[in-house]
Amino acid sequence: MSEQQDWREETREIIASLLEDGSNPDAEYSIEHHFSGQDFNRLEKAAVDCFKAGFEVTDAEELTLERGQVLLCFDAIKDGPLTEEAIMAQVAQLLPIAEKYGIDYDGWGTYFEE
Repeated sequence: MSEQQDWREETREIIASLLEDGSNPDAEYSIEHHFSGQDFNRLEKAAVDCFKAGFEVTDAEELTLERGQVLLCFDAIKDGPLTEEAIMAQVAQLLPIAEKYGIDYDGWGTYFEE
């Protein structure tokens, strides 16, 4: 299965879970795409590409893992509908950026909307 298909399956599950919990299907959602890596320069270049692609980008943060390894993380955020098509279009924009710079695309998330 391709990486895109994996994300499509996960996207369906996240959307279904939110809707089952009563989240508003017609609301505008802030979709936060998560990136991580160990090389600040690569992460910074990826963040610039995400910004150029029309995403709001958060500042990089340090995350210390259980074994003491330090990861750098940032989010690329874009508002849109909670639909598989809209979110997968964003994922399709972002996966090549992660690949280009050798960083990890760690999926996406959003918040419950009344």
